[in-house]
Amino acid sequence: MESYFFWTFMLAILAVASAGAVVFVRAYLTGTSPSALLFRPKVDRRLEVIDHASIDGRRKLILIRRDDVEHLLLTGGPVDVVVETGIKAPAPRPVAIAPAETPPPARRTPVFGQSPEVAPALVPRERNM
Repeated sequence: MESYFFWTFMLAILAVASAGAVVFVRAYLTGTSPSALLFRPKVDRRLEVIDHASIDGRRKLILIRRDDVEHLLLTGGPVDVVVETGIKAPAPRPVAIAPAETPPPARRTPVFGQSPEVAPALVPRERNM
């Protein structure tokens, strides 16, 4: 049983060492640093799905964007169809920062569940006996 754990551990060490060797050889061949291969910045994607809507059990409308132009596709039927093409992508709206609003003044809670305006009308009148 101990030899099983030993050989499993050795196999894991060998896998990590070979992955490290591959990174260093690739960095050497391309002329870049190894950290540049592992932590490079993400490139902007040219194709993305903007929105989708299900029409029925099989068909979907999909809005995709490619190079700032949007296309509307109908998929899932016998034939996939381009419904509309060349839709201009909306310009990004500037984000307006709202000024800080002062909170409304605190209101007193009504006594016995009645508002102050209604309370005098419910005062019982004096009876003449």
